[in-house]
Amino acid sequence: MRLISLMEAWPKSVAVLVGALLVAVIGVLDYLTGYQLTFSAFYLFPIFILAWLGGQWGGLGGAVASAGVRTFVDLLGDRAFPSALYWVWNTGMRLVMFVVVAQLIFIIKQYVDQERALARIDHLTGAANKRSFEEMVKAEVDRSHRYMRRFTLAYFDLDNFKAVNDSFGHAAGDELLQVVVSIIRAHIRVTDVVARLGGDEFALLLPETDETAARGAITKIQSHILREMKARAWQVTVSIGCLTCSKAEVKTEELIQQADDLMYAAKLKGKNTVQYFEEPRR
Repeated sequence: MRLISLMEAWPKSVAVLVGALLVAVIGVLDYLTGYQLTFSAFYLFPIFILAWLGGQWGGLGGAVASAGVRTFVDLLGDRAFPSALYWVWNTGMRLVMFVVVAQLIFIIKQYVDQERALARIDHLTGAANKRSFEEMVKAEVDRSHRYMRRFTLAYFDLDNFKAVNDSFGHAAGDELLQVVVSIIRAHIRVTDVVARLGGDEFALLLPETDETAARGAITKIQSHILREMKARAWQVTVSIGCLTCSKAEVKTEELIQQADDLMYAAKLKGKNTVQYFEEPRR
């Protein structure tokens, strides 16, 4: 799995080049060893690389190239067959086998990608989960420090959420969480990230966003959430902690905890409010 992870870091052009070179090298070895030894199984390695990293068409291209090279090796070796039909049959059988393998690898890759994606999202709301959010925050901290850009973390907690579950049932509570995420998504940029950290707590990552811009975005999100809660007769408000910074030497967990602390400060003020803090510029 580690080798596959390393290969997945390659650009697609590099994967295609490596796959093509492997087909050529295996073909040469196949020719040099003669027809007494077969290297047919070794063609599966470049087919795997091309199908896994190059997608369906990459795999099919690898299958056709491998079958063609293998037949070309037979022709160069001057193997005697009673009829040309033998050449056609052997080439066809190899092609079918290689294509089937390429398609199976492509299907497995799709399944793996799907499982990876599901492991990074909250199944109820479709928002990022805590693990993937922490990874994205860490990447943003590194990027922000490198380019001297500021970013904002916001921590959301739904006030009186338990009352909705108690009064309307858990199905209504689940719907409420989904509505909150849909509202947030409708009022953020493509580069922003919303995550559900657990229960009725959410977090928002706003790259390249100072406190002024964050205030505008958070105010808009909060007002739309409150409007929707009122329209559905859900007595729920939002307490938010908003941290703007460009820290590079602080752990991701500590940054999220600081935003969480700001959220609790907002709750202590009487809920349904926002507590802002912007790290002083250096």
